[in-house]
Amino acid sequence: MKKKQSSLFLNLFKTTRRKEEKASKIQNEIANNEGYKTYFHDVGKPVWTSRNYNKFADEAYTRNVIAYRSISMIAKTISSVPLKLYDRSAGLKTEIKNHEIIDILNFPNPLTNGKLFIESLASYRIISGNAYILAVHNGNGKPAELYALRPDRVSIISDRSGFTTGYLYSSNGKETRYNCNKITGRSNILHLKNFHPLDDHYGLSPVEAAAYSIDQHNQAAQWNQALLQNGAKPSGALVVKSEKEGGMGILSEEQYSRIKSQIEEQFTGTNNAGRPILLEGGMDWKELSLSPKDMDYIECKNIAAREIALAFGIPPQLLGIQGDNTYANLSEARLSFWEQTILPMMDELCNALNHWLVPMYEAQESLHLTYDTNNIEALNIKREKLWDRVSKADFLTFDEKREMVGL
Repeated sequence: MKKKQSSLFLNLFKTTRRKEEKASKIQNEIANNEGYKTYFHDVGKPVWTSRNYNKFADEAYTRNVIAYRSISMIAKTISSVPLKLYDRSAGLKTEIKNHEIIDILNFPNPLTNGKLFIESLASYRIISGNAYILAVHNGNGKPAELYALRPDRVSIISDRSGFTTGYLYSSNGKETRYNCNKITGRSNILHLKNFHPLDDHYGLSPVEAAAYSIDQHNQAAQWNQALLQNGAKPSGALVVKSEKEGGMGILSEEQYSRIKSQIEEQFTGTNNAGRPILLEGGMDWKELSLSPKDMDYIECKNIAAREIALAFGIPPQLLGIQGDNTYANLSEARLSFWEQTILPMMDELCNALNHWLVPMYEAQESLHLTYDTNNIEALNIKREKLWDRVSKADFLTFDEKREMVGL
């Protein structure tokens, strides 16, 4: 009996040993890249963003007038540009006005319209650096509704190799997972994000880049508010004269508490501004004046406002910030705003929808979603210069001229 057990344990040991040697050999070959390529695609775990979306939204969008105006201006401008669908088959470019893609972009869901949908997407992306679109499919496999998801409710699920395998949406204690296709990488959620040099999954928010300037601007406003509540006067000091000078000398705890309470109740706040103070016991009031450096808070606010506008990509002139002469006139500022901020974001949105949304309806590669710049008034200056140059080019044919101006 003992010999059989010994033989059994010996065979088991040899089998285990052979498996370990085989696994070790495979691992070495993989490490040395000898004919093996491995791709990990496991279930994965959520990768949470390290930035606080709620704080960004509160400090910037709801409490800072410059940041709010910047975010609102960009989002509303993007939503004002209508999206158009074209068929580029047979070398022609024909607009398709009646299509399911146009219908769902104009009315993405029963709760909102197309403009509010695009405005929400743009606002989410500017505040958090990320924006998510959820496609709800119907029975025939086509999207029936589109929803803009709050970025703080979405977390990215990543595998051991760092690739995105899905998205986790959390709301009211309920979590819903949307997996990515293992072959194509497609999902019912489209992730729009800004570039981030230190994060593989989440985008960088302009609010984060402008955080110091936003804090400075908010603190300058708080300082000004506190000064106004104090009757627009700087603080002062109550000086107690010594006994030799006819005063009380050192105040007792009771006297100190009574005077402090009297000042707080009767002489602070906007309602008590300008009220005379009654001093007794040889006390004297010394007003503390503000230095020119302390009085320069207005310029401090303007500098912070320019930096905030710079982070969001808006010329300061469009926000009414004083003292900025970077642009010769308002028309050039608007042109710069469109060319450097709005049009790049519109290109990214259209490219993402062409890659994600359009194939859900049509397998044809000829369908292309884009936007029309001919009706954008701010671009008229550039368009008129182009037309003038093309009209004077005698070496071009009539059709070549039409093609150069986008016709």
